Amino acid sequence: MNQIPLLGTGLNGLVGSKFTMDFANSYDFDNMDLRNPVRPVDITSDKQVLSVLSKSEAEFVVHMAAFTDVTGAWQQTGDTNGSCYMVNVKGTENLVKACEETGKHLIYLSTAYVFDGEKEDLYTETDKTNPIEWYGKTKALAEEIVQNSNINWTILRIDQPFRNDRFDKVDTLHRVLDGMKNGKLYPQFADHHFGPTYINDLAKIIDFIIRQKMTGLYHASSGESWTDFEFAKFINETFNLNFDLQEGSLAKYLETSNRPYQKNTALNIDKLKGSLDFELKNIKIAIKETEL
Repeated sequence: MNQIPLLGTGLNGLVGSKFTMDFANSYDFDNMDLRNPVRPVDITSDKQVLSVLSKSEAEFVVHMAAFTDVTGAWQQTGDTNGSCYMVNVKGTENLVKACEETGKHLIYLSTAYVFDGEKEDLYTETDKTNPIEWYGKTKALAEEIVQNSNINWTILRIDQPFRNDRFDKVDTLHRVLDGMKNGKLYPQFADHHFGPTYINDLAKIIDFIIRQKMTGLYHASSGESWTDFEFAKFINETFNLNFDLQEGSLAKYLETSNRPYQKNTALNIDKLKGSLDFELKNIKIAIKETEL
């Protein structure tokens, strides 16, 4: 089977590396990365981005690179010259413009942080974005650039990703797991809800989008809602860690913090789930598959 040429950003990151690993036989990956020793690419440079896309036979560009340090982003609030804005907004703008000139389809990985977290139910694609901190703001701005373009585009929103194996960047599950194994996990919020994203399934979703050439905005997490405490408790029980897990309160934490914090980022995935040609794994099964 011939590999399909595929351009991407962030293909060596937490999500991207799992995608390239699981679909190594399907795609001939070309990663646009500043650290590439052979052909470094700075996505904040429109000329460099256009040069690469112009020379590529790939039909799709999967854009995963992002500044994701939410606390670090908060410290850059309002700075349009800061690394968060430059990577998340300017980098995306450059990719969109290059896709317009070369006729390529852009798949953009976004986040549930584009919402304010005030909704009590799962967020749907029709809910209005209203980011309350800088990271979410930059991702929302990037979404607008993609949606207002003249290209074929797909936006996939995710929340709190984790994978079954270990990676250099510690994911949501392994951070909790390591904290309990080391006896240093702080109390977990019982009044904060999120929607874990199983990266192993997300990789399949990205492949599905490419195979079906699907366009539009989709939520691509697990479709489940967990509190931090429930999530940690299930990990504790699954791996028999016997950790003395304590409940924490987001409401009390916010009384001492200047940085905004969404109360709920769980996503409804009915729109995407109805189209998939495979079954997503529920989070309990995904946790049980995870390596210690």
